[in-house]
Amino acid sequence: MSSEPPLKSAPSSVVTYSERLWPAVWIWVVALGISGAAILVCAPISMTAGYIAGVAVFLVQGILLILSTPRIEVSTQSLQVGRAHIERAFVGKVQPFRANDAIAQRGTALNGLAYLCIRGWVSPVVRIEITDESDRTPYWLASSRRPEQFAAALTAPSSAAQPGH
Repeated sequence: MSSEPPLKSAPSSVVTYSERLWPAVWIWVVALGISGAAILVCAPISMTAGYIAGVAVFLVQGILLILSTPRIEVSTQSLQVGRAHIERAFVGKVQPFRANDAIAQRGTALNGLAYLCIRGWVSPVVRIEITDESDRTPYWLASSRRPEQFAAALTAPSSAAQPGH
């Protein structure tokens, strides 16, 4: 028998909000149009080559669209937006934006040091202040189809911010 005390397990993290920024339907229509153009480009060689090129182009576009779809995940301990990850203790003020306010956040009001995870097919955005003094990034700007729910999940008390955790 070992006389060492049992290891204290890390507090479990529960996901409170999750979203994937899947491409909109119109993006898939554009991908079909580009595939149709590939058919036309290869049709003078042969229609078989055209159809093969069209299918191949659509498959490549589809795979790239799916692989580049970012995930947003809020847990009681952390926040993940695309490839970026931060502890909830370093999340400051959170603001959802829609319509013209969202356009301004992505354009004229944008800080060049901000981390961006925005998609052109998702108009609303959420601005997340970063309070980590060792991080030069002032805030994250992320697209979200449900910005108010995303912001609410981040402003809800987390166990990382509660004393004793």
